[in-house]
Amino acid sequence: MTDPPTVTPGEMDTDTLLETIKQKGHVVVRTEFLDSDYDVTLRWDGETFYCDTPTRLHHHDTEQGMRTCIEEQGYSE
Repeated sequence: MTDPPTVTPGEMDTDTLLETIKQKGHVVVRTEFLDSDYDVTLRWDGETFYCDTPTRLHHHDTEQGMRTCIEEQGYSE
C-alpha cells in the first residue's frame, strides 16, 4: 500500500479533493489547531466516506454529505 496524498487545507478545491479521495481511497489533510499540527484522514471504501480525526471518527453515506463536511471544516479552498 502506498502512502496517501498529504495536503494542507485549501490546497485543493472540493471537487478535486473528493475525486482524489475516490481514486486513491484516502487523503490526509495536515491541519493546525491551537498551535498544534494534526492529521485528518478522509477515506472512501467504495460505499461510505469517513473523516478520521485524532479525536473522532465519523462517516457520511453520500458524496454530498462528505462535500458538506469538507467545506464546513475548511479542508478545501
